[in-house]
Amino acid sequence: MKDVRKEKVHFNRHDGTFTIQNTYDNAPILEKAKQLRDAGCTDMGESRLVGHIPMYLVTEWMKEAGLKPDDTEARKEIIKKKMLSGDFDKFRVWKGTY
Repeated sequence: MKDVRKEKVHFNRHDGTFTIQNTYDNAPILEKAKQLRDAGCTDMGESRLVGHIPMYLVTEWMKEAGLKPDDTEARKEIIKKKMLSGDFDKFRVWKGTY
């Protein structure tokens, strides 16, 4: 899969500061989710493949909610909430509820 993140560093010569700008291209991830959906790759034994979510997005969701990155139970809940909201439906592979 091609790189989905591009990073640019902007220097301010006047005050010596710099800004790092990250840009993400979700097209490859959305295409992968669509391919998995079309192929019916949702059942994995007793588990379901709910979605194909980029890690940078999960990190942003955790920051928005004010949660620590290592809080795995909270991460599960925030992913579930976001995936069931419908706002991130294109990342979904399995369309059921859980």
